[in-house]
Amino acid sequence: MTHRAASRPGTVSRFKFSPYPQTGQAPTQMDELVSRQMPHSTVAEQAVLGSALIDERCIPGIIEKLKPEDFYLRQNRELFETICSMFNYSETIDPVTILEKMKQTGVYDENTSYDYIRQLMMTTPSAANVEEYIGIVRDKSLLRQVAETAGAITGMVQEGSATAQEALEAAEQRIFAIRRGRASQGLEHISSVIYTLYDRLSELAASDSAVPGLSTGFSDVDAAIAGLNKSDLILLAARPGMGKTSMALNILLHAGKFSGKAVVYFSLEMSREQLAMRLISNESFVDLKKLITGRLGEDDWDKIAAASAALNQTNILIDDNPMLSVSDMNAKCRRVENLGLVVIDYLQLMTSAGGPGRYGDNRQQIVSDISRALKIMAKELNVPVLCLSQLSRANESRSDKRPMLSDLRESGAIEQDADIVMFLYREGYYDPDTEDRNLAECIIAKNRHGETGTVELQWLPEFTTFASIDRRHEEDY
Repeated sequence: MTHRAASRPGTVSRFKFSPYPQTGQAPTQMDELVSRQMPHSTVAEQAVLGSALIDERCIPGIIEKLKPEDFYLRQNRELFETICSMFNYSETIDPVTILEKMKQTGVYDENTSYDYIRQLMMTTPSAANVEEYIGIVRDKSLLRQVAETAGAITGMVQEGSATAQEALEAAEQRIFAIRRGRASQGLEHISSVIYTLYDRLSELAASDSAVPGLSTGFSDVDAAIAGLNKSDLILLAARPGMGKTSMALNILLHAGKFSGKAVVYFSLEMSREQLAMRLISNESFVDLKKLITGRLGEDDWDKIAAASAALNQTNILIDDNPMLSVSDMNAKCRRVENLGLVVIDYLQLMTSAGGPGRYGDNRQQIVSDISRALKIMAKELNVPVLCLSQLSRANESRSDKRPMLSDLRESGAIEQDADIVMFLYREGYYDPDTEDRNLAECIIAKNRHGETGTVELQWLPEFTTFASIDRRHEEDY
């Protein structure tokens, strides 16, 4: 079938009232504009559909890689939607059943549908090259999405409806959405969501992992919160000196070593060198004081070398810029391939999500904006975001100094936005004479994936690290 979208009756005649009759140039230029089409390949689209018709074994692979909107021509898109619908309901797929289904759905054209399907089967050379056909269709679809995004951003700039920062953020967000293979906004039918959910359930059923999300490295914590799950905002809060950064580095190191993904740590308080030193102490079990003072023995150097080699094998990325906003972090993370986890230390030091113009707002509103932006970032990146937070001094005046949700500093919006809220508490911090001064509690105060409760951990102060209560590390380990 030959596509003649550019030669419709009346296409040229509409330009006979040219304001430039002497030169005759304007009609030629306008003809070019009218004939210019969005990128597409009619032949490739037909070859993909023809492959599905002559060999139904191709259909699962086609549906996995293409969506109906990837087809530019309406007739091809409707035919593909019909095939997808029949595949989802495990119906027999052949030319006869497809035509019958198209009649039921109201997209059957009695004059052309039968001839068109027959033509597709006759003109497709072979289903053996279907992967190449799919690649061409997908490439043209991506080019159309890029063109549409460029047009939308250009319109935003010409209208003057956005600042340069807002336009840049919108452009990055849209391009990132294209890279992820999904629209940045839009409604999705529940059937598509269920189809995706079934894939996720099958993946979990086939996995050997005890938890659906990334492991924290603490088995009891994993069991309580089901690991660190995609799109979750996890808040880890405590009073100063309780070990928030140490716990975060524990989780970061474990994810970096065993997840096979890139993990990002944004430190708004400590330098990269300080963080690297603590990671080496954590991994090598060399006393942090020895690393700080440089008083190291020969065995210590061997342990440090082994720990450094192990860290070099991970994909741990660190940023210690103290002036980052959520949009800055989001933009940086979008460029990280195979991202698995984002850690932020800590929330109260972050720059307002609204920029310098928001400095007049009260601090509670600013923190609310930041926490909301963090949740949006977690959903957009589709990775867990672990954010550290300070607590108010309210618990200091209570006899039981264990923190509560009401102690979250400066904003109740943090509690609302977070999917999981965990507190760290060590009785030995307040009472040095307690029976086990290195016993720590991880208090799960909010948990959208299960119950709340308390998990006991062991605090190892010389290495500034935590360990599961049943794994007490000896220095000669």
